[in-house]
Amino acid sequence: MNDVIKEWRESAQYWAKHSATIRTMFAPLTRALIEHAEIQEGQTVLDVAGGPGEPSLTIAEIVGPTGLVTCTDAVAQMVETARAEAERRGIKNVRFQQCLAGDLPFPDNSFDAVVSRLGVMFFPDAVAATREMLRVARPGGRLAFVVWHKSELNPFSYVVTNVMDQHVKSQAADPDAPGAFRFAEPGKLTNVMTEAGAVDVKEAILKFEIAAPISRSEFWSMRSQTSDTLRAKLNQLSGAEQSQIADEVEQAVSEFFPQDQMKFPAQMIVASGKKF
Repeated sequence: MNDVIKEWRESAQYWAKHSATIRTMFAPLTRALIEHAEIQEGQTVLDVAGGPGEPSLTIAEIVGPTGLVTCTDAVAQMVETARAEAERRGIKNVRFQQCLAGDLPFPDNSFDAVVSRLGVMFFPDAVAATREMLRVARPGGRLAFVVWHKSELNPFSYVVTNVMDQHVKSQAADPDAPGAFRFAEPGKLTNVMTEAGAVDVKEAILKFEIAAPISRSEFWSMRSQTSDTLRAKLNQLSGAEQSQIADEVEQAVSEFFPQDQMKFPAQMIVASGKKF
């Protein structure tokens, strides 16, 4: 547990630095969560593992002044970044709370909808965390999660991995340990939701483009900084080899940068259900 939180604490400054790009490139995920959680004006919504403020701040605009969004994250710096961004954008109908997904400090039956964008795969006990999210949802309230589909379907991931593997070999990952592709197998996350007690559980594949107006070098800066795994691997290498890797990554991703702007085909899994 502490290892996961420690990694995210170390990554938080970089997620804050690149938050505008991340908001743009994952906007389709936010729209999918709003659709699958059936979020509407006037609702109260909980965002678990909201990071530096998305999808919370976009959802706040959807629910409007008669609604309320609660943005949570386990890492204090993420919460503070989200709070500062809300103030910068003049968004008033959102509150912030540092807490763990498995120990939410809210009463039973508090929220019309609960969402988590690219968060649930990092929860140490995903069933317990989902059960906790169901506890704070109102009867009939919807849950919606989005997670990465398989790495080989996502060049945003695998192109970098293939380059890095030429320099630093990856250890075989435990498929059930917290990690980006823990729920990449269709049906795995919906099984977690069903075990936790959700009903009307559904799954959809979201095909979209991870797009943002950044160059190849800006892409590598973002990827190499926001990933704890990449930072750890790069820190083992000399400055010369780090520069070589940067050059190789920028070359390898070139086909995904038409007009020198990022555009990766991507696939994610959206899982949703509701509280009985």
